[in-house]
Amino acid sequence: MLLWSLAAEEVFSFRVPLLFSVLLTLLTLLIGITWKNIVVPFKETEKLLALFAAGYTLEGVYGIRYPYSTGMRDTLARLNELLQTRDLLQASKRQEQYLALQNQINPHFLYNTLEGIRSEALSAGVNSIAEMTEALSSFFRYTISTMDNLVTVEDELGNIETYFLIQQYRFGKRLQLCIDMDEAERAEIYACCLPKLILQPIVENSILHGLERKVGEGLLRVQLETTSTRLIITASDDGMGMENEELDELNRNLAIRSLSHVRGGRNRGGIAIVNVNNRIKLLFGEQFGVTITSTPSVGTDVEVVLPRIVGDKSGA
Repeated sequence: MLLWSLAAEEVFSFRVPLLFSVLLTLLTLLIGITWKNIVVPFKETEKLLALFAAGYTLEGVYGIRYPYSTGMRDTLARLNELLQTRDLLQASKRQEQYLALQNQINPHFLYNTLEGIRSEALSAGVNSIAEMTEALSSFFRYTISTMDNLVTVEDELGNIETYFLIQQYRFGKRLQLCIDMDEAERAEIYACCLPKLILQPIVENSILHGLERKVGEGLLRVQLETTSTRLIITASDDGMGMENEELDELNRNLAIRSLSHVRGGRNRGGIAIVNVNNRIKLLFGEQFGVTITSTPSVGTDVEVVLPRIVGDKSGA
């Protein structure tokens, strides 16, 4: 009897740790399976939904691998149909035209009227009015024409110079524009292509919110450079600059793609730049766009990063 009791106790003492070890292994496997098949997919889905809600991604939410239900999957598919990137792009293009013109004007009526004013000014010997009218006509002609295709850097810079000339009639010689690039690369840079009206809103913001409020002379320097794959344009002014809070808010808006700046109808500082940034990202991807740095009473730098496209002026 004593031997049986000792044998039973020995078996029990062996089986309990073994059973505990088996249960622990099963529990570990269960936790691992749960983590891999439930927790990780849930976290991935939550992350993508949070990014979509904040405006940081549009395409990512359509490719969610683990929708919570069939209804959610179907809802995301329908949302993709309603909110196509092409629709955002077209809305962004229209907004650029509205921001530049502010109202819809019959182009032929506008050109004929400006040409009439120019002719009258020349007849009266008022050359400054004739030159300003000619510059205004050229600017409107460039702005109103189709935005469906890319333009060359040379064309876009020509429009900037025309716009700046118009501004100089208002501010006089206290505003100066300098376009800077490596002379050895000038021909290559001029041949690069970019979306129309990318630079004009940036120049406009530099004047209105940087240089106009500055006492004394102001300089806007537009520097262009290329790498093997990118075109980099930096517009630097020595104007009033921005406080950290204003700069942080603007950079947050630049990080978010949405229609709010297109549909909102607002016209305050930074909206045009946000729109330009949205259009670049919609056309070329998240790795391209606009970044801003600024120091109060020193100035502001606006950097535009675009893909290097040469000799292809279609499909924008």
